[in-house]
Amino acid sequence: MATETSQTDALITAHTLNWVRSFIVAHNICPFARYELARPDMRIQVTRARKAREALSALEDECLWMEQHPQIETSLIVMPELFKSFESYLEFVARAEDFLFDADYEGIYQLATFHPEYYFADSDPDDAANFTNRSPYPMLHLLRESSVEKAIAHYGETQKIPERNIEHLTQMGRPAVEALRENCFKV
Repeated sequence: MATETSQTDALITAHTLNWVRSFIVAHNICPFARYELARPDMRIQVTRARKAREALSALEDECLWMEQHPQIETSLIVMPELFKSFESYLEFVARAEDFLFDADYEGIYQLATFHPEYYFADSDPDDAANFTNRSPYPMLHLLRESSVEKAIAHYGETQKIPERNIEHLTQMGRPAVEALRENCFKV
């Protein structure tokens, strides 16, 4: 994983977009991502936060920004210099969820979580299925809840998405899936 501080925000954004295009959309990990990627308003915000409270401040700023820009449906907040360990990232996610609740954003925004070492609670960390949430950098995906509800209504049986992803990635195998994610760094 390339996370040196010498990387520019533009390069980190390019890596993130490459991951969304070549993995999330190309393998239909999230059937809603193709629509968002095609929109000119998809937002990726790189924060150089070095402390969790600074990352929470970046989340708050992004919520306020999205309030002022209702055409924006989704935003990726990328944190390349923070949360090297997945455990510290999970602690931060709990704080971020608490922030959304305390700031009365519950029901307005929701978070999806991504980290280079992501693994689901009841899974083996080496399981290929974990790559559905393994991103090039730690990030939060801030989504408007109303947009999520519309997408779910349009798509239908969304509960089948995780099952399909697990099956697809397991068939591909960890080496192939891992190579896909690593390819996002080639821009």
